[in-house]
Amino acid sequence: MNYLAHAYLSFGIPEITLGNLISDFVKGKKKNDYPDAIQRGIMLHRAIDTFTDTHDATRRAKSFFKSAYGLYAGPLTDIVYDHFLANDPQIFPLMDGGLKDFAQRVYRQVEAMAPILPERFARVFYYMRTQDWLSHYGERGAIWNSFTGLARRASYMPDPGEAGRLFEAHYIDLEACYKDFFPSLAEFARRML
Repeated sequence: MNYLAHAYLSFGIPEITLGNLISDFVKGKKKNDYPDAIQRGIMLHRAIDTFTDTHDATRRAKSFFKSAYGLYAGPLTDIVYDHFLANDPQIFPLMDGGLKDFAQRVYRQVEAMAPILPERFARVFYYMRTQDWLSHYGERGAIWNSFTGLARRASYMPDPGEAGRLFEAHYIDLEACYKDFFPSLAEFARRML
């Protein structure tokens, strides 16, 4: 899953949210440098990633990108899942203020703990907050931008334009994968906490 899902699956707990968001930027024993609750968020992130990568629906979703993108099919699918989460009528319309307010709460929670952010995540977070990545996952054009950003950070990813075309061509099938997958992930994350 990508940033929106990791934030949502922290269930509003600030320290869990921070750990869940910074996990990819905290390697090995460095996690022990953080308070216990943040460590729990880091471990939750890793459990979510494992659950996601081994789920049958995720394997189906990755298959739409696999031949063109190989190992990058996983990160592309993570971005796509955030798009469907952002547009899930069972989740954000039911929350006070919807997706926009949720995103602003997450940014405030992370900002409150700015002194302990890993340096690389602090740079990413600046753009996440100022460009409001979490809210923009709901827009199709922003997904294309996310694919482009992934390609910019990735060493050997092919041109992201094809990923955008595949996203559009398989939109309904990818949404079905998300719907098959996300409720079980949310239940898994609740149990993990």
